[in-house]
Amino acid sequence: MSDSNDDFLRRFELERAEVRGVLVRLDESWKQVRSRADYPAPLAELLAQSLAASALFTGNIKFEGSLSIQLKGAGPLTLLFAECGHDGRLRGLARWQGEVPEDFSLLGEDRSPLLAITIDNRGSNQRYQGLVPVEDSRLATLFERYFERSEQLPTRVALAYDGERCAGLMLQQLPSSENRDPDAWNRVGHLLASAAPAELLQLPPDELLFRLFHEEQVRLHAPHELAFGCRCSRERVAGMLRSLGRSEAEAALRDDGIAEVTCEFCNTRYKFDRVDLEQIFRTEQDLQANPTRH
Repeated sequence: MSDSNDDFLRRFELERAEVRGVLVRLDESWKQVRSRADYPAPLAELLAQSLAASALFTGNIKFEGSLSIQLKGAGPLTLLFAECGHDGRLRGLARWQGEVPEDFSLLGEDRSPLLAITIDNRGSNQRYQGLVPVEDSRLATLFERYFERSEQLPTRVALAYDGERCAGLMLQQLPSSENRDPDAWNRVGHLLASAAPAELLQLPPDELLFRLFHEEQVRLHAPHELAFGCRCSRERVAGMLRSLGRSEAEAALRDDGIAEVTCEFCNTRYKFDRVDLEQIFRTEQDLQANPTRH
């Protein structure tokens, strides 16, 4: 894969400063997410930055599963969800009610918003969730505080968005060594703060990192491709209908005898008729009558 494909994750180290980093850029994958709804501009920016951040945060962890960012209860924004899997597949959406002002901010609302970062590790069958107090209007600042409070890991995050694409760059301090330069962390933080949004969004990774950190001995790793991808399936939708219960699932049947469920992430439509629903709930009855013995 070449960097002409502007949907990628690049890991790197600043060896002199003893800092590790991740660079993410989303182009077509973001356009796929945005095309699913007519998002007001402020919510599109929040969703784009969250999507870039979800990919960033997968960069320095080894797992099999997904990492998601979820924001609820911020004024007219009722839900924002962004997710990246270990395989680089991304999806996201936002829901809102009423008008969203151009100067919309996460702060200053009657309700206290809730920001959560969740890691579902299917490999170990473990789920970890960290809650982030919404004490700043900038997502990058909230994420930095999350890592410092929850992970005790000094972190700097920069996020950029121009309406067409989004990008993120994250630095994290490695465990201390005897020879560490005591000024290195502050130095690279100032260098990151000097990066213009256009640089994060447009420059090739090697050029961007050299321009910012050329004195820090940059070691850039091979790219990891990112792409839009939904995890919905007919089996998962059937499981959702099963969880609703027979009466509610049958109430969803139209006059033509079809219940239709549309995935909010990818707009795929799944159709179930009465025979399908009977099979779904017959399977449930069979499981209850013949529980698995261990």
